[in-house]
Amino acid sequence: MPRTVLRERLAEVLARPGWVVDGNYGSAREMIWSRVEVVVGLDFSLPIVLHRVVWRTARRLIRREELWAGNRESLRKTFSRDSILVWSLSTFRRRRREYPALLADRPDIVAVRLRSPRAARHWLESLGE
Repeated sequence: MPRTVLRERLAEVLARPGWVVDGNYGSAREMIWSRVEVVVGLDFSLPIVLHRVVWRTARRLIRREELWAGNRESLRKTFSRDSILVWSLSTFRRRRREYPALLADRPDIVAVRLRSPRAARHWLESLGE
């Protein structure tokens, strides 16, 4: 999706009350963070991240699940430079350092850093209905 389209769609969502944004799009971060109250980070270990990425990719390949606009996983894409597997491995350490530093510069934002699936489950349960 072109950056301008992403930002236009995001502006529409951010203008409404009670929104949730999922993702870590650097090109839209300031737009989101200027209106955000809480940032929740899933900071799981590399083995957990890789297990989930491999499992999700395999499931999508086997079931031929549509990702968006007719896009589907393929073996060629799975083992290419543009693979989500390669991206996960190549960005893991940098992102793990980057987000705490970015959030340290924003004391106006409540940051919740969840280090395990169990911690995420407990945090969600603590929110209640």
